[in-house]
Amino acid sequence: MQTVLITGAAGGIGGRLRRLMQGLYPELRLSDLAPPDDLAADERFVAADLADPAQVEAMLDGVDGVVHLGGRSVEDDWATIHEANIVGCYNLFEATRRKGVKRVVFASSNHVVGFYRRDRRIGADVTARPDSRYGVSKLFGEGLGALYADKHGLRVLCIRIGNVDDVPVDRRRLSIWISPRDLVQLIRIGLEHPELHYEVVYGASDNDAGWWDNQAAFRLGYRPQDRAEDHRDAALAAQAGLPADPVGDRFMGGGFCDLEFDGDPERVR
Repeated sequence: MQTVLITGAAGGIGGRLRRLMQGLYPELRLSDLAPPDDLAADERFVAADLADPAQVEAMLDGVDGVVHLGGRSVEDDWATIHEANIVGCYNLFEATRRKGVKRVVFASSNHVVGFYRRDRRIGADVTARPDSRYGVSKLFGEGLGALYADKHGLRVLCIRIGNVDDVPVDRRRLSIWISPRDLVQLIRIGLEHPELHYEVVYGASDNDAGWWDNQAAFRLGYRPQDRAEDHRDAALAAQAGLPADPVGDRFMGGGFCDLEFDGDPERVR
């Protein structure tokens, strides 16, 4: 990897990653609709709208690998999700093919499997159970990754990210938290692992209360350095101040499951 592009670089995760990834590759290129407020003089930024194929192709000039964080990062109406996460994601993968990019690390989400109950333990090969239009859009991105890996030879790692933060801040995040440096480790596997073809892994640190079997990541050499359990007391104290959520508290996706929910939670197994 000579030149690595981070899309969505002005977002919360993008800001953390670009600081931790400085110096790992000869050139780290950043892209978003507008530059980050704290863009440094030595950082190269390229503005691009993912919905515009020409702009997406232009930002990929000379790029070897992409960390694709761009798009809408929360639930929204279908028109917004469709343009940002469906059309934009397709434009990104198609442009990588046309420009000869070697690898894509796709920021998928735990919301692809959000409607699994919290008393389950699941691997990355389970049937998808998205909890939102946002979750559906991330499942679409995983599917695109598989298509472009098998049909066009792109090397793709899809990371179903839990929650990226300095520490877990409630009970649910004790199960899904990933530290920024552990996420960087997974991203580097996606950009550098010599045998990677296409893989889906979970973005989680070494969490005692974890719901996910992350053997696929461990097989690729992932060794998380941080543990949610080290922050358990503070997270549970914060949880005590939160209202109960009769739907979200049952499922891995949390509050995303509760949004617009009008089904029967007892039937969701």
